[in-house]
Amino acid sequence: MPPGSPPPPIDALSLAIARCRICRDCPAGGPQRRMPHEPRPVAYLSSTARVLIAGQAPGLRVHETGIPFNDASGDRLRQWLGVDREVFYDRARFAIAPMGFCFPGYNAEGHDLPPRRECAPHWRQTVMDAMPQVELVLAIGQYAQAWHLGGLRRKTMTETVSHWRDFLLANREGPRVLPLPHPSWRNTGWLKRHPWFEDEVLPVLQREVSLLIG
Repeated sequence: MPPGSPPPPIDALSLAIARCRICRDCPAGGPQRRMPHEPRPVAYLSSTARVLIAGQAPGLRVHETGIPFNDASGDRLRQWLGVDREVFYDRARFAIAPMGFCFPGYNAEGHDLPPRRECAPHWRQTVMDAMPQVELVLAIGQYAQAWHLGGLRRKTMTETVSHWRDFLLANREGPRVLPLPHPSWRNTGWLKRHPWFEDEVLPVLQREVSLLIG
């Protein structure tokens, strides 16, 4: 790139996201809703990846390291996808953009709070417009499913995931969407109660991903 020339659009957007402090400086709900710690946006955008991993929001370990899914949830997700860390973090193959870019903190019970309310309205459509090559969105959890499926989403996450064929095979504009539960180890009980997910969904997930990442 010649000296003084502007960065490629995807790089400029990534830089703008990294510098974002909207949840600290202009919090939704007023100053009392201000992010209680310094934001650290985490997103891996790509101009070539055909698969987008749309999660919820970074956890504490991701916040500390700046690496998405750099935790036990990520280990399980990589098992689901059938890829190792090297492939998973290859931005030519996977884009990773959660609904909230920053770790939102914990609630009184010590669980992760929902994604910040400022993030998706401010950034999501811009991110999607910047990656028109994406063919498959892996919508992990209810927040990603709400945005990427809109009114097509069912009443519960379980019902939405159980109707995965309706979304993956839908003839619609834009990328196909495959809804997934969160790979958190807290969802181990859910996986045991719904063995159809591993029996039916994971083979299709792995096949689709393999075809798209080459």
